[in-house]
Amino acid sequence: MKVLVVDDSASMRQMVKTILTDAGHEVSLASDGTDAIERFSDRIDLVITDYNMVTMNGIELIQAIRKGSVNRSVPIVMLTTESETERKREGMQAGATAWITKPFNRDTLLAIIQRVTRSLDF
Repeated sequence: MKVLVVDDSASMRQMVKTILTDAGHEVSLASDGTDAIERFSDRIDLVITDYNMVTMNGIELIQAIRKGSVNRSVPIVMLTTESETERKREGMQAGATAWITKPFNRDTLLAIIQRVTRSLDF
């Protein structure tokens, strides 16, 4: 599975990439929503994005993907420090598939990925 990981923290991007590549996934990295849009294609099977990023935040990224003409139904997981109910509601209304609050552990991340991609053929 090809995963696009979007986070403005280089260390967080690298940590998620390590977990995913160790689990057998192909990973592309983006530093913010604008960078992610440039890397986004119909070849992406899953997007994992942070909420708080400078250039284009996670909600704006989700909205752009959902309104786009390519791969609009791709599963999108928010991986963020934001845990407030209103933020989660905002994410789900924008089109997020799942929400994981940082700090997180490897098993939780992989379980959520498996759950949201269960119906996809790989």
